[in-house]
Amino acid sequence: MASLQLQAVAAVLALVAAGAGAAHGFEFHEATVEAIQLGFSNGTLTSTALVRFYLDQIGRLNPLLRAVIEVNPDALRQAQHADAERRRGSGTATGSLRGVPVLLKDNIATRDALNTTAGSLALLGSVVKRDAGVAARLRRAGALVLGKASLSEWANFRPVEAGWSARGGQARNPYVLSSTPCGSSAGSGVAVAANMAANMAAVTLGTETDGSILCPSSFNSVVGIKPTLGLTSRAGVVPITPLQDTVGPMCRTVSDVVHVLDAIVGYDTQDAAATGAASKYIPHGGYTQFLKKNGLKGKRIGVPNGFFQGYDQTQLNTYKQHLATMRKLGAVVIEKLDVAANLTALLVEIYSKEGIAMQAEFKLSINAYLADLVYSPVHSLADIIAFNNNHPVEERLKDFGQPDLIAAQSTNGIGPVERAAIRRLKELNTNGLEKLMMEHQLDAIVAPNSDISSLLAISGHPGIVVPAGYDEKGFPFGICFGGLQGYEPRLIEMAYSFEQATKVRRPPMFKP
Repeated sequence: MASLQLQAVAAVLALVAAGAGAAHGFEFHEATVEAIQLGFSNGTLTSTALVRFYLDQIGRLNPLLRAVIEVNPDALRQAQHADAERRRGSGTATGSLRGVPVLLKDNIATRDALNTTAGSLALLGSVVKRDAGVAARLRRAGALVLGKASLSEWANFRPVEAGWSARGGQARNPYVLSSTPCGSSAGSGVAVAANMAANMAAVTLGTETDGSILCPSSFNSVVGIKPTLGLTSRAGVVPITPLQDTVGPMCRTVSDVVHVLDAIVGYDTQDAAATGAASKYIPHGGYTQFLKKNGLKGKRIGVPNGFFQGYDQTQLNTYKQHLATMRKLGAVVIEKLDVAANLTALLVEIYSKEGIAMQAEFKLSINAYLADLVYSPVHSLADIIAFNNNHPVEERLKDFGQPDLIAAQSTNGIGPVERAAIRRLKELNTNGLEKLMMEHQLDAIVAPNSDISSLLAISGHPGIVVPAGYDEKGFPFGICFGGLQGYEPRLIEMAYSFEQATKVRRPPMFKP
């Protein structure tokens, strides 16, 4: 079915030339959400032309980059409907995403012609009861679901090559094709970055448990927000653990990800506990009000020891320049702070305790997800393991195995060992990142790429990655602003101010 869906691209290629003519004067190259809306309002662009353009890009680039698992056969119909509503001045959707195509990571459910499989052949053909909470919010905002982005299979809970899945193949980094796109939201990062005239979509959604938005954003030179736990609903998302899973946007600019964040946050009865607790953090008037060029002024930013190590001198010099820029823009940057007496030991313990909790949480969560499906070829984690054993070639069992799936299957719920691990993770957060930020009255900590993802993950804290530079081979690296739960407004201010002052991002070069 995946190949049939991708054949939908070929079916519309004959229409692309005609569709391009409907966008007189519109510049598709690196087009932002705001530029798209301006094109809609001044008549230089239609949703139909935009969808046709992105389908053309997917048709040209996806055989190389493998960023998209399947496209929506109803995408053009949706676009034509959006254009008709715009001409009539009708429809209930308002805001910056109306008529804008969006790619969703293939673990985010949609109740339409698209599959939701987490990249696994085991879930191919499964049918969900409803859209995922974030997908439903996107549709209410008027966004069009263009298709599903590729990922590391099972969001990398099965330890595969970064960006590989049985359904999608191996995603490739558009900057340096032989380098990692990182995972697990690899396709979301690659698709929004990919160039050669333009990208495959202006807007994508990824998911993160520990680093899966922040890392591919860094390595594909895009902006990614990993929100506070529960700020965005996880209902309808193929789970790993409710203790850490979150959904966030990946785009080329801070402004774009903030427009998307505004559309997807909020309470969801299907994820009531987490979204109910996090709803108190949503600011009146939304998040776009925090797109301030002077957003770094007066902010207190900590630079933890131990993270700016192991990088080449080019990167270290670049990061040093960026810290100087933050100071120039009015931030108080405090260096040489210790999150723990021994950072390496802290991170090793976090990984260990995370693993214990995740295995039990995954078995419970995936079995509950499968039980809620209208139809599924597999009905339990045990069935998934058996499916992989019965399809060893397609699922590359010899290359990757499925040790984490097997380990999860051997668990028996949340017992004393798991409760102790979860309790210890909370202690490590309280005595680590939270203590550091409160003692120094910090608005954020900064670190390279996704290096602080585990510190943010273990208690549901947010982070934003912004492009920071490129190494001598042209491979991207990013800088991450991380904070405590509910710190999105101040992180957005800092990230936007930094982005506007540095303007680092450049289009991919497809170097071999």
